[in-house]
Order: sequence, then C-alpha cells, then structure tokens
Amino acid sequence: MNYQFENKVALITGAASGMGLATAKAFAHAGAAVALADVNEAQVRAEADALVAAGYKAIGIRCDVANMDEVEAMVNATVAKFGRLDAAFNNAGVQSPVAETADADPKDYDFVMGVNLRGIWNCMKFELQQMRKQGSGAIVNNSSLGGLVGIAERGIYHASKHGVVGLTKSAGLEYAARGIRINAVCPGIIETPMVSGMLETQADALGEMLKEVPIGRLGRAEEIADAVLWLCSPASSFVIGHALPVDGGYTVR
Repeated sequence: MNYQFENKVALITGAASGMGLATAKAFAHAGAAVALADVNEAQVRAEADALVAAGYKAIGIRCDVANMDEVEAMVNATVAKFGRLDAAFNNAGVQSPVAETADADPKDYDFVMGVNLRGIWNCMKFELQQMRKQGSGAIVNNSSLGGLVGIAERGIYHASKHGVVGLTKSAGLEYAARGIRINAVCPGIIETPMVSGMLETQADALGEMLKEVPIGRLGRAEEIADAVLWLCSPASSFVIGHALPVDGGYTVR
C-alpha cells in the first residue's frame, strides 16, 4: 500500500542507520517533511543531506534521547523548520551485554534504561506537547519482541522494552480522545547494524534465536518502516495503545 503524507511532518530518532533510517526514507518517499535525529551527528546530517539532494524535505539533528534538554531542542528545531509535527517514530535504542541478573553491571542498567525507556518518555513528553496544541498526531514507539517475552540473560534490555509497551498503553489511553494516537512496534530479529554487531560477538546465540523464527530469516528494516507508516496513517485510525509484533512469528510460537 502506498501511504500519502504530503504536507505532514515526521520526526524519527535513531535515524542515522537501520530501522530509523529506513523509516525516515519511507516517510520522505511518501511526501512528508522529515526530521532525522541521532546521537551520531555526522552520519545523521549526511543522511538528511542525501535526502535533500534527492529532492525531499529533510533536516538532520544531533540528539541524545537520554538528555531531556536535547530532546526538547530536537522537537523545537523540527517545529521551527517545518511548522508542525504529525508523526513521530521514537526508535533510538541500545542493547545490553548478555549477563545473568545477579552478575549484571549497574552501569549497564542505567545506560540501557536511560536510552531505551527514559529516552522514549523524554521524546513523548515534548512531542505530545506539540501535538496537543494541534489536536492531532501519531506516535509509534519502538519496543521489541523483548517487550513481549523474556529471554534468559537479557533481563535489562527486556525490562526496558516491556516498559516501552507500558508507557505506550497508558499514554495511548490519555490522548485517544484528543486526536492523538500512540502505538508501539515490536520488531523481531532485524538485519541492522545493531544485530550485525551481535553476530560478530554472539553468533551462536543469535543462530539459536533464528531457529525459533517461523519465517526462517532475519527481518528487513524496510518491513519495520512499513509497519510504522501504517500505524501513523489513517488506515490504522482505530488502533490505540497497541504493541504490534513484526517478528516473523517469533512471539506466536
């Protein structure tokens, strides 16, 4: 399905690569003006410049989503550039080292929670302030299959992603009657730079996980982008607070 986002503005975090970049490109191809944000300033600005050079409307913004001041500045810069905010994909996230709960490093806990959970909350806070003024908007938070199930030695990461689902459901109830829809996407094992890093250090573990994916392959970043655009489009106008698995069947085994 071809989604139409002409005269709309989309903001995507973690947009320098992977699912974020694929989604930014998909929004741009669908006609939206796009703000790409990432902690990797050089890369995200390069990707935004490439979209502009190809004839699309885009801006690249450096943002650490764990930093509330930077998130506020990111949203303000988006609105200052394009005049409004219609869709947001809060995608930025990090993995945690594999560890049993008793052996996990508190610094890893604080870092992962700061990006994956506090980062989502920071983004929603300021996106919603703008969308409330408009009386419209759609937000998609990136959770994970790790927000729906548990896997041994990944407690920190899964706790953060379960938290994203909880935030999504609660905020979805708050704003459903005010023209703002909030949902989450729960990707399975997707071929991204993050997963490539896992393959280098945990190839055996990832191979075992893939055995549990009924479709029998890694997902593609573009498949997540398609789900996000659907959740931000009028085609999903009756979908509120949903955590949508896009995981090749992993969570329904």
